[in-house]
Amino acid sequence: MDKLKILVVDDESRMRKLVKDFLVRKNYDVLEAADGVEAVDIFLENKEIALIILDVMMPRMDGWEVCEEIRSYSKVPIIMLTAKADERDELQGFELGVDEYISKPFSPKILVARVEAILRRSGSLSENSILNIGGIEIDKAAHIVTVDGNNIDLSFKEFELLTYFMENCGIALSREKILNNVWNYDYFGDARTIDTHVKKLRSKMGEKGEYIKTIWGMGYKFEAD
Repeated sequence: MDKLKILVVDDESRMRKLVKDFLVRKNYDVLEAADGVEAVDIFLENKEIALIILDVMMPRMDGWEVCEEIRSYSKVPIIMLTAKADERDELQGFELGVDEYISKPFSPKILVARVEAILRRSGSLSENSILNIGGIEIDKAAHIVTVDGNNIDLSFKEFELLTYFMENCGIALSREKILNNVWNYDYFGDARTIDTHVKKLRSKMGEKGEYIKTIWGMGYKFEAD
């Protein structure tokens, strides 16, 4: 099996080397970019890139601009690295389609764990893994969601969130439990991250968005009519 390619984008060479060394140990093929312009060029030349690790503060083209550019034609998973811890920055990242958000300084082992979690959940699912509840169908292998037969366009994390809700249909889920399962392990962020994703997910689902019920003071529950 060919090695999965990961693009690491950071203007600090020491940071790129640190991340690369940990990923190479896990048998990934790592490409490097020192700024946003170089990152976009490399991504366009390498369609098989499986995931991008992207720093925010960079010369020529910052991480937000790179994310917006790549999201205009690709849903490749993106992990954003930033020295900022401002909630507004984090929400901006999710609005642009960032799948994970990690603040510096961080543990390289935790970063690799998040990389592996995303790649495992996006590429190692059974071909016949289909969920169908209340007119909503999820093909987990093909990463396709349809509502009453019509495709809806979801980000990677929105897809995971809806899948988790449907797999736990009728069960009340706390925000903490959702974070630990959809974000795959203890997530050091604000639970309002979930609310942001749920709001966007409901909007994309149209009337079927009502299936995601809010349980005040706790979390959410998926319940089809």
